[in-house]
Amino acid sequence: MAAPVSLCHVACCANRAGGGTVSWGRGGLLAFGSCHDVVLYDPTARRAAAALRGHAGRVNCVRWIRRRDCTSETELISGGSDKQLILWEWNGTGTWNNQPVKSISLKGHTDAVCAVDAVYQSDEPDLNLLIASAASDSTVRIWSRHGPEAKCIEILQFGNGFVMDVCLSFLPGSSVPILACGGDDCKISLFIQQNGQFQKTLILPGHEDWIRGVEWAVCGEDLFLASCAQDCLIRIWKVCTKSKQLPETEDDSIRLKENVFTVEDTDTSYAITLESVLAGHENWVYAVHWQPSFSKDGSMQQPMRILSASMDKTVIIWEPDKESGVWLEQASVRVGEVGGNTLGFFDCHFSPDGSMIIAHAFHGALHLWKQATVNKKEWTPEVVISGHFNSVEDVKWDPEGEFIISVGSDQTTRLFAPWKRKEETEVTWHEIARPQVHGYDMRCLAMVGRFQFVSGADEKVLRVFRAPKNFIENFSNITGISMEKLCSHSSDLPEGATVPALGLSNKAVFEGDMALQPAEDEESFNTISNQYPEIYFQPLVLTEPPPEDHLLQNTLWPEIQKLYGHGYEIFCVACNNSNTVIASACKASKKEHAAIILWSTTSWKKLQSLSFHNLTVTQMAFSPNDRFLLAVSRDRNWSLWRKEDSSESGPVFTCCAYTDKNTAVHSRIIWSCDWTPDSKYFITGSRDKKVIIWGQCDLSVNTEGNMLDLVKPCSTVLDARDSVTAVSISHVLSPDGRYIVAVGLENGKIVLYTWKQTGQELTAADWTTCLEIGNSQSHALAVKRLCWRHHAGRAGHNDQNSSEWLQLASCGADHCVKVFNVNRFAL
Repeated sequence: MAAPVSLCHVACCANRAGGGTVSWGRGGLLAFGSCHDVVLYDPTARRAAAALRGHAGRVNCVRWIRRRDCTSETELISGGSDKQLILWEWNGTGTWNNQPVKSISLKGHTDAVCAVDAVYQSDEPDLNLLIASAASDSTVRIWSRHGPEAKCIEILQFGNGFVMDVCLSFLPGSSVPILACGGDDCKISLFIQQNGQFQKTLILPGHEDWIRGVEWAVCGEDLFLASCAQDCLIRIWKVCTKSKQLPETEDDSIRLKENVFTVEDTDTSYAITLESVLAGHENWVYAVHWQPSFSKDGSMQQPMRILSASMDKTVIIWEPDKESGVWLEQASVRVGEVGGNTLGFFDCHFSPDGSMIIAHAFHGALHLWKQATVNKKEWTPEVVISGHFNSVEDVKWDPEGEFIISVGSDQTTRLFAPWKRKEETEVTWHEIARPQVHGYDMRCLAMVGRFQFVSGADEKVLRVFRAPKNFIENFSNITGISMEKLCSHSSDLPEGATVPALGLSNKAVFEGDMALQPAEDEESFNTISNQYPEIYFQPLVLTEPPPEDHLLQNTLWPEIQKLYGHGYEIFCVACNNSNTVIASACKASKKEHAAIILWSTTSWKKLQSLSFHNLTVTQMAFSPNDRFLLAVSRDRNWSLWRKEDSSESGPVFTCCAYTDKNTAVHSRIIWSCDWTPDSKYFITGSRDKKVIIWGQCDLSVNTEGNMLDLVKPCSTVLDARDSVTAVSISHVLSPDGRYIVAVGLENGKIVLYTWKQTGQELTAADWTTCLEIGNSQSHALAVKRLCWRHHAGRAGHNDQNSSEWLQLASCGADHCVKVFNVNRFAL
């Protein structure tokens, strides 16, 4: 039988912790820190392969441990804000299954770990491993691993300075470890292990600002060190053995100063010289990395190419000129972002064979470029994983179940959809639009029909967005759904949207607007308005998901309406199933601010204000038949509103049932609520770990009077064993006619239950626990929202309604959006 639950998609991005959070292994897997997890992503299959869970704080640095024989790595090491390092053993089998990955935890630092490196001390990798880690406690610790345990063998103190990066290697032609540390004293410190102790041997001055990155490379008999700093420069140093010859005769030729040092154990002298200074960046250089060495004809080859990432929004490949041997940027490439509201790059890496570059941007987004096969100087952007870089607050399926939209505290609204390719059977999900890039943290959203949504942020207004023509055309190309099915009246839609220089509102851009680019003569350029054009939007024809550059500015949706009326920040919003009424609520500590406001979606006018709760309403839900509106609140009560006969202006709702101090069952904030598909029952989940189903609400008798005594708990109280932060009931029942309930917990777990009313008396057998989505499949922090797809089947597959599959979307405080495939016959 198929596994009852499989992870279909995970959207996440790299932590914004400076350089070092990304590492590309020779096996092809990209490892990066995402919130508390280390995510392994496969760029060729275009999907996340696994998540390694173990850290209790943000992961700040990740490193695959290079094997000496250039084969695929089997171990990686990560350091986090939880002051520990974890050494993971990866054998390629842990793809989202529940096998725990073997790991060793290294504890000892007294503050967040910010950089780590490790080398094998012999060719047999299972034996000795030497690890160096730098942390905010102003120390560098040296660890050694023999067999199953690792211990700290030395602590290097740096007074009150900080080390930003560390790198380990061996001196040329020997097995003597050498450690380079770059820090905020603008000097590179070199330590050499002598008699089992690392001793500070040399200080390399030269940089004029904090050093951000150092990396060794072995080339033949020489050892090279590349370093980069906030002074916008990259320096390349060369270490070579110095033969004991007679002192040379003093000639007048100009030579670089050599720093000479001797190793006691082997009695060899080494000289270190400055090979080159590379100036090409215009802002802080955060990372510098050599292209990985490869093995050719039995010997190791180190390509003379380095990659640098900078805050000037560019990534540069440098290599020495063929004739002169001078390091140049011209011989290579400069790639990066154009426009958008980002700040530059933290990190960059070559793929193992040097044909691809990954870069880690300031907002956590990953950029991938691939070298063109014909013109080697040309690099083209490729599709890569993307996601929110802060807590994701809400996620919703579109009514047809073809895409999901999520909003997060990173101030963005993102749209994910399955990408259907003709030649491949497998469907992968990708971010295909970013309808809103805002200036406030996003809080909630509701779909209003298929290509329209309303969203709320930490501001007093709600904003309504409608998809432009350009999006619908591209959506049709990517998902393979024909344009006729998608929309009938696309002629009057705008092409796209743009944000004015100082505004927050996405303005519609129509076809005529884009031709207004004046001729570029001298006079017209000097006017202010032409230096800062209003329209950054360029319509694109996409056949595959757009890269980050386009997502930043070319996939916005125009804002068509603002809804004013709340006194505090918007907290939740809901739309009824016929898309005629929107309900919204804001943060409140008094009854007058806790009122729910109803809006008409045709006139966008305020219909009604529903006052009942005393504190913030945390979630609202319209019943599937649109006769009821349910609200749950921080005041630990729920209220049920019934639709009466409509007046001219629109429907009128009156309160028909509620709980109060005496009848309340929940003793803490009620976070979440949902309806059963037949509108008979509703569910509430609270911080007091209780989940309760209430009903019945379909009683047609005495609809005039109060239903207060009719709506009461229909289920036994389900103890979820942790604070419940999200609940959702599937629109499709299980094969034996039970309701399928998903419960999201504060610890990140998602538990699936089924429930069916068993006669009049409440019996303990009404709930059945189906399965718990735990370990690395679940979230690392609180689940913020769960949402089932309205129909059976999987998006992007031509599954009919009789399908065995359901899909569940979830989002969490761990920056992740996930889509699960649930087999309802296996529940």
